[in-house]
Amino acid sequence: MMFTDELQREAAPIIDAIYEDDFIQGIIKGNIDKEAIRHYLKADHLYLNEFAKIYSLLIAKLNNKEDIRFLLDQIDFVINGEVSAHYTMADYVGEDYEAIIAGGEWYPSSDHYIKHMYYNAYKYDDASYTICAMAPCPYVYQQLALKIQANHDLTDNPLKEWVDFYAVNMSELMNRLNNWVNRFAETTTEENRDILRRNFLESCIHEKRFFDMAYRQEEWFYV
Repeated sequence: MMFTDELQREAAPIIDAIYEDDFIQGIIKGNIDKEAIRHYLKADHLYLNEFAKIYSLLIAKLNNKEDIRFLLDQIDFVINGEVSAHYTMADYVGEDYEAIIAGGEWYPSSDHYIKHMYYNAYKYDDASYTICAMAPCPYVYQQLALKIQANHDLTDNPLKEWVDFYAVNMSELMNRLNNWVNRFAETTTEENRDILRRNFLESCIHEKRFFDMAYRQEEWFYV
């Protein structure tokens, strides 16, 4: 069994829990609170901008031109490609996407998540540590989308295109990230593999909290 297979097996219960949470169930039913979607979009817009910047930090850790080209392509995808999924959500809300994200804010859960990635990007010389903290983002979305498609008919669901986007656009990325991490895991120590494992699983938990953050419309201060 490859190292990433182990990680994904350990992450399965977390993904199952995310699937049952209110945000994803609201997506499945097509009736999620529009304020929860607005909150999600404001946070995710900022999150993806930082996600792209973290990819750029990894370029300095690489010597292989193909790996560098891959990261450059991913920066472009995060900035310009994934926004199409956001447009689907903005259409559901019935507001202009740019108007929604103009009020973007960092909330506690998204703030903690992105700092987890930055910590690994600055602490470790090898990019694999950061990749293990970043990979759950596309992986969790992919797995949720595939599970939704397998269990539900979304023909008349206004958020169907959001699900379809993540079901079809993550495979090549995940294959590359898995190969990258497995290559490093084969030659490193058990202690380092434990760090990779923890990074991956912690980010799966951060994904769960991110969706919950949006559903509860989390703020920094409550009065």
